[in-house]
Amino acid sequence: MRHSNQLRFWILVSIVAISGFSQGMLLPLIAVIFEHDGVSSSLNGINATALYIGILIISPFMEGPLRKFGYKPIIIAGGGVVILSLALFPLWKTFWFWFFLRLCIGIGDNALHFATQTWITSFSSKERRGRNISLYGLFFGIGFAAGPLMTPLVDISQSLPFIISSVLCLIAWGFLFTLKNDFPEQDMAVNSFKDTISRFSTAVRFGWVAFLPAMGYGFLESSLNGSFPVYALRIGLSVSSVSILLTSFAIGSIVFQLPLGIMSDKFGRRNIIIAISLIGGISFIAASAVEHSVLLLSICLFIAGMVVGSTFSLGISYMSDLMPKNLLPTGNLICGIAFSVGSLSGPFIAGIFIEYFSDVSFFNIISFLMLTIFAFVTMYGRKMEKKVEHAFHS
Repeated sequence: MRHSNQLRFWILVSIVAISGFSQGMLLPLIAVIFEHDGVSSSLNGINATALYIGILIISPFMEGPLRKFGYKPIIIAGGGVVILSLALFPLWKTFWFWFFLRLCIGIGDNALHFATQTWITSFSSKERRGRNISLYGLFFGIGFAAGPLMTPLVDISQSLPFIISSVLCLIAWGFLFTLKNDFPEQDMAVNSFKDTISRFSTAVRFGWVAFLPAMGYGFLESSLNGSFPVYALRIGLSVSSVSILLTSFAIGSIVFQLPLGIMSDKFGRRNIIIAISLIGGISFIAASAVEHSVLLLSICLFIAGMVVGSTFSLGISYMSDLMPKNLLPTGNLICGIAFSVGSLSGPFIAGIFIEYFSDVSFFNIISFLMLTIFAFVTMYGRKMEKKVEHAFHS
């Protein structure tokens, strides 16, 4: 049983790595292609939001099919949509066709991540949940970081990165068929829209504090990748410096993902989230003070990446601790929605901040966000745990 669980786990995180790879590839690749074709930066940004819009559109309709058909068919369907969409990119290069394909990839990725996340949290013991979810985040992060390496291939052929990515997805997808299907716990009604609203409200009532890290990470990741380069160029940093700075953050988050997950198993999810949000907030305040030095800023962003790079996976683990098993699909779904809301609002709010508060550092908005999460989890985390304990375990 343990061996089959481990095999299933490694197949699922491999799928997630390939999904991260395709997402990480698409952002810079399409931005570069559109830039070369003379598409405006604002339209380029609108096209990039298609992925997150796809995630939000499909989210309310995911839980019913998962409970009805089980994890495996949902992951296979989601993976199939991603593969087909990637393969269709070279077919017709127009703004709205590519927008539609990115929307489809958002839908497919959401199905894939929602089902794999829920499956992993359901079969992981509480003692290994932090480790397993951090490995899930780690594999996605490695895939996402490797994705942009495909961008230079556009000089050989614009179709080549899409073809390579779709073939890699197809290979990983094939392993899914070896898994035995499983179903989430079914002791709640799932028949009507009213039941869905009831589950959502119950999950939010008991787990809202655990959804804040997911939303915060979405905001952080999208604003750092989408808005920070604009701010950096305006304060006189070079394009190569921006690349070094973002890589510093990414390396910090990848290297410390697993250790923080293991620490959360040992010292408690709430305590680790409080610590990382505080240290992250301080790191970004420090970054605002040294933003004209690439070396010092790289160090600050590496330290920030070390701690806040695990915010999303720790949020999922914390939510899994709070929710009873029959609400895990709902909780995972809301984590995904919270992440998407943060991702969509990040570049917009950060863009306004950069435009109208040019004398204030961009990093202040992120430090404010991290310290807000720190305050809420510190004030309400323990109360929420007692509330959940009383409601579901007494």
